Amino acid sequence: MDNLTLPSAAATPEVHTPSPTQQGPHGIRFDFNNGFHLVLPDEGPWYIRLMDFDTGYPVFDGEVTGREVSSTKKYYVRIACEVWRQGQCVFSHEYNCQEQSVLIRYPDSNCGLGDAIGWFSYIVRFQEKHQCKLTCAMPAATIPLFAQRYPHIVLIALEDVPAEDFYATYRLCISSNDPDGIMQPCDYRLVGTHRTIGYMLGVDRAECPPLLGLGDASRPIAELYVCIATQSTAQRMYWNHPAGWHEVIGFLKAQGYRVICIDRSPIGGAGIVWNHMPHGAEDLTGDRPLQERARWLHHADFFICLASGLSWLAWAAGTPVVMISGFSHPLTEFATPYRVINFHSCNSCWNDARHPPGLNDFLWCPRHQNTPRQFECTQSITPQQVIMTLHRIPALAARLSPPQGMKQSEVAAAIAENCTVPPPLKKPRQQRPRRRTEPGNISLPPILIDKAALAATQIDAEGMIGALAVDCSTSDG
Repeated sequence: MDNLTLPSAAATPEVHTPSPTQQGPHGIRFDFNNGFHLVLPDEGPWYIRLMDFDTGYPVFDGEVTGREVSSTKKYYVRIACEVWRQGQCVFSHEYNCQEQSVLIRYPDSNCGLGDAIGWFSYIVRFQEKHQCKLTCAMPAATIPLFAQRYPHIVLIALEDVPAEDFYATYRLCISSNDPDGIMQPCDYRLVGTHRTIGYMLGVDRAECPPLLGLGDASRPIAELYVCIATQSTAQRMYWNHPAGWHEVIGFLKAQGYRVICIDRSPIGGAGIVWNHMPHGAEDLTGDRPLQERARWLHHADFFICLASGLSWLAWAAGTPVVMISGFSHPLTEFATPYRVINFHSCNSCWNDARHPPGLNDFLWCPRHQNTPRQFECTQSITPQQVIMTLHRIPALAARLSPPQGMKQSEVAAAIAENCTVPPPLKKPRQQRPRRRTEPGNISLPPILIDKAALAATQIDAEGMIGALAVDCSTSDG
């Protein structure tokens, strides 16, 4: 009886409506709110068969005494149920939520911006797969991001869930304390904090950014700019290199960029450790609407950030994301060709099931707490490594010095045509008088210019490049 919960079994917490919402024959009631839930008219005996219809696996097959049974698994399973009495099948039902009211609910607490954005595509897929009447209860601040683009899904705040007779309810979560796989079929540390929702809802796990409604989609400033976000909720998530942000911001400003900081607060920390907005960045911090943040991100040439909620907003806005993180393995977040991590040092403790997540300890470092190696995962990420990563972004690469013998307009044309551009040539070692060497006469390995600039790059009259360019060389699924 591993997959069936009886009223006397107190090991599995039950969160049910007072009575199942669906009426069957002979006084039998059932629903799929927080797992399959069945209430019988009397104590029987009854013979119950429950089967996972997609796998043919027998969830339960046996006699029960009592009036109420429910499945152990609380995530999506297409259950087929048969109820027998005295050798006769008196009720059968196969899960089918087409045209039925379904509720998908975000957790009431500890639901960050990244979760709200990263999970939403899988909710959309669930509705498309089942063609149900879907209600999604989510953090109120994120609703304006999606309401315009997904009018067929009812979006409500978590505190406004109606007392409706839902056919099925799914409570999304990520948990490091679910060894029996009751709430989630697999550990999020193995598949990513967003893909785990695809497993919970039984849909394609390939990541895909949701569509955003920007409201005002105009460019906020005329000058070229990039956005940065340097604050987070724990010190392990910060870029802890002492000169990191200072050198990167200096490099960006030397390329003619305005550097806009869009954190919620210019200061973050706890106790005796506080992190300030880096010098040289322009202060656009504050508790501003997420649509405004998305607008700034959408028009930025790229976004440099930590593994935080704003990185997911930039991903959904179509902005190249340079993510600096060492505490989490790259599979934890969305795929970006500009992920910055140093595998030579300690890394990826967030994905290590041997360590608790340490959510209440701002200075949590499970392997090297209170040692010189504390937070070495990001201390070891140098400004040079980040700047080298920036060089691969098409929008910035086109602004750097062109190869010898080529004009800036020729570089721009090569990018637009997805061509290859030779690297800068070294001066030939010849005795004076020196002769100019034509680039075409020297065989050099080409630098591949990313296909991402093909559709998104605009060239002005002077041949300068000034638009958003998204690298698609790495598939996001």
